[in-house]
Amino acid sequence: MSLAFIFPGQGSQNVGMGAELAAAFPAAKDVFDAVDDALGQKLFALMTEGAIEDLTLTENAQPALMACSVAAMQALKAEFGIDITAAKYAAGHSLGEYSALCAAGVIGLQDTAKLLKLRGQAMQDAVAPGIGAMAALLGASPEDAQAAAAAGRKIGVCQVANDNAVGQIVISGEKAAVEAAAQAATDMGVKRAMMLPVSAPFHCDLMAPAAQVMKDALASVTFNAPAVPIVNNVTAQPVTDPVQLKADLVTQVTGQVRWRESVQFMAAQGVTDLAEPGTGKVLTTMLKRITDDLTGHRLDTPEALEAFAAHLKG
Repeated sequence: MSLAFIFPGQGSQNVGMGAELAAAFPAAKDVFDAVDDALGQKLFALMTEGAIEDLTLTENAQPALMACSVAAMQALKAEFGIDITAAKYAAGHSLGEYSALCAAGVIGLQDTAKLLKLRGQAMQDAVAPGIGAMAALLGASPEDAQAAAAAGRKIGVCQVANDNAVGQIVISGEKAAVEAAAQAATDMGVKRAMMLPVSAPFHCDLMAPAAQVMKDALASVTFNAPAVPIVNNVTAQPVTDPVQLKADLVTQVTGQVRWRESVQFMAAQGVTDLAEPGTGKVLTTMLKRITDDLTGHRLDTPEALEAFAAHLKG
């Protein structure tokens, strides 16, 4: 078996996330406490008891998802002797890349929490409500999506934002441009073009103000070499240079999340198992739409961590 850890992005949050991990594992509770301290906010209480509307706010969801992922990793290490070096690679979907970097020792936990709080605020503030939009093109090939986005660009900003899986691609940009691209996709025979209920048009050029905020913030943060290579969103290739990892986090704000290619790369390098620490199973479920050669493991409950540890130790 060859392993990679994959870290989920926004959309995986749910009220109750992390509660079982914190109750079962002191190491996980320590992570949640440290994130609360770093943010000066009772984020863990919001995660476990709050309103979903508040948890879903980008500035809360991003550090919450990271905290849950890192808590699962710390519990694996403390309780079962498994750390990130058991894997050949680590990768994260959008904000999940920060979780991967934290788990791999590139960025400290409290710095990661502060960066994600700021990232969420900056991304939300970059575009006024109603200006931007995103749409999922279901059944579209990468070529279909690029052609649809090109049609949208005749009106305004429109880009491929997320290449998530085979037949699951998301476009992002100005509302009228994305609507035109969605119509173009439908006209070319794409199975379904669906506008998404998002609060901002992520991963497109409209996020340039947020990219500048993150560039300024990251400049003062120390990055270390990762314990394992990070297959990052910008390159879909393994990166170990801390300077490049930092620069690519800035590019990632306006750039495409190349998730399908990242997973395909890891599979081509002999990875057989992908473990998703944190909450939910969004990435694990998505694997089936990318390749049949990988086994996914969701690591979001004490029982799941125990079963995974037994599986890993054979």
